[in-house]
Amino acid sequence: MRIDQTPHTNNALDPAHRLTRHTPDSLLARQLTVEFIGTFILVLTIGLATSSKGAGELAPLAIGSALMVMVFAGGHISGAHYNPAVSFAALLTGKLRRRQTVSYVLTQLAAGALAALLVRALVGPATPAVLASDWKILVGELIFTLALAFVVLNVTSNQATEGNSFYGLAIGFTVATGVFAVGKTTGGVFNLAAALGGSVTGALTWSRSWIYVVASLLGGAGAAVLFAYLHPSLPEVDRRLLSEVQSPVPDSLRGGALQRNMP
Repeated sequence: MRIDQTPHTNNALDPAHRLTRHTPDSLLARQLTVEFIGTFILVLTIGLATSSKGAGELAPLAIGSALMVMVFAGGHISGAHYNPAVSFAALLTGKLRRRQTVSYVLTQLAAGALAALLVRALVGPATPAVLASDWKILVGELIFTLALAFVVLNVTSNQATEGNSFYGLAIGFTVATGVFAVGKTTGGVFNLAAALGGSVTGALTWSRSWIYVVASLLGGAGAAVLFAYLHPSLPEVDRRLLSEVQSPVPDSLRGGALQRNMP
């Protein structure tokens, strides 16, 4: 995903250089800190916005907005996954190493559980949501989990969209769209950390946790497969595009003809 863009100094004698020198472990620690904060705020917003004292019908906008601002805040450090399905998709597309992926997922799940405990402390346990049958939940969660991971990969790790200013908006509104579309059918989770949080608050039942696990794994894998298919290696793309758009230079512009047109 997006790489760390913290400036570095080449002056080894500078005292600040010793404090800001970034080893792989220190970088991972900062990435996990961002993942914890972003996931915590996201799951906290989900729990509070969907509570009886929350945002009501506007809850999807609150959830999507929370994700959007956290993506903008942490995208340049950790990639702003905040979701095990996204981290799994990043692993499969070579954007994360295995150690990073395991650390990301464990951090996200811990943040989701702690945020849910805070929700219970603030507004009390949630009333279990009345949702559709298992297969309908699985299909809805799979589709929008895949959509979310696919959007994240395309707007944050594709060179064609590198440096864009809309990635947070695209990711946040993917979630808001999904919650508006299937929230009352599936719970509108699309995130295993959020599913864990929902189970802790009581909004979701533990007996259906397997659905969100399966949707997370299949959605992340499906997004990775689509991304790899739609984005072959860049050198191949460049050669093909160049062969299509570049035409031979006309003979009239070569050699003597070109020289005659020069002063």
